[in-house]
Amino acid sequence: LFAMARENKPSIIFIDEVDALCGSRDEGQSEASRRIKTEMLVQMDGVGQDSRGVLVLGATNIPWQLDNAIRRRFQRRVHISLPDLPARTKMFELAVGTTPCDLAPADYRKLGELSEGYSGSDISVAVQDALMQPVRKIQMSTHYKKVEVDGAEKLTPCSPGDKGAIEMSWTEVDSDALLEPPLLLKDFIKAVKSSRPTVSQEDIKRSEEWTAEFGSEGA
Repeated sequence: LFAMARENKPSIIFIDEVDALCGSRDEGQSEASRRIKTEMLVQMDGVGQDSRGVLVLGATNIPWQLDNAIRRRFQRRVHISLPDLPARTKMFELAVGTTPCDLAPADYRKLGELSEGYSGSDISVAVQDALMQPVRKIQMSTHYKKVEVDGAEKLTPCSPGDKGAIEMSWTEVDSDALLEPPLLLKDFIKAVKSSRPTVSQEDIKRSEEWTAEFGSEGA
């Protein structure tokens, strides 16, 4: 990997969850794990190699578990906090993307407000759950009604009390005639409220303490 990066520089090597490769050394560690760490140290030092033009980036949620020698090889150690309200709002917009839905800009902001303490990954999971709501409605619906879309007659889930409601299950509806219900704000709110942030306050505090001791400002 490092040889390829040097041959194609300028280049960036990004190692996600770097702690999995370069955790603290202990007596119970396997020989293979020790060899990986040793090779990483050699490559990052660039011994006998011209490493100019090669940038190594690492990411971890638990920097305090990094091997001390590896930690020192990363000249800049930057703490990236959880996304703030504008960032969370934008993340919801990006996660929904081009999926058809009835969400206005104010709705995205509301979702951002409801998701305080969520990481980008948490928001992505919540959106994926919300996108499945129309499918769940189709599977759980006991009644459907006829609607016209672009001159074609379709069947869409409805309440038993709706005008023109027909008692039937989704298996009785032809796939070409099935119109899935629109994605609504309440679908996203339900998904957010049914999920929980994966980053605890204890984790945040520990990250801030580690940054105060080893972060760029104190390096």
